[in-house]
Amino acid sequence: MTMADSKALQTPTDLNRNATKSVAEALNSALADSYALYFKTKNFHWHVSGPHFRDYHLLLDDQAAQILGITDAIAERVRKTGNVTLRSIGDIARHQTLKDNDADYVAPGDMLAELRDDNLKLVESFRAVKEAADSAGDNATSGIVDDWTDQAEERAWFLFEASRKG
Repeated sequence: MTMADSKALQTPTDLNRNATKSVAEALNSALADSYALYFKTKNFHWHVSGPHFRDYHLLLDDQAAQILGITDAIAERVRKTGNVTLRSIGDIARHQTLKDNDADYVAPGDMLAELRDDNLKLVESFRAVKEAADSAGDNATSGIVDDWTDQAEERAWFLFEASRKG
């Protein structure tokens, strides 16, 4: 990218450019993890089996839709701070911290436990975003990340409750 190209993407902001770089890095990491979690959740949705098939299938589909729903907001926050966001599957892979699951078969209980743990790791990513945003004086990012954190905590809770033995 030339200097002229990079200037074309500079969104006007009153935030300090150096401070927003750390916010953008944290947001891009959370975005990569969100895409990884979305795809894993859909994978498990497609491959769940067993006596609780319908309940788990619907739960995972709802959760995947919720996760995908926040990806655009995360990426747009990066752009609003005057930075650039992820561009490809390879870029996602370079930034994600959640591990993929390429197993041919995963037991339903293991699916729920893995997704619960991954949602809690995403909460950690969102807390890193919150910390970076607060340090940068980025009130908008700091405020919106609270909703994303709450949603991930709720998903983890639902997965925990669904996996309990009655």
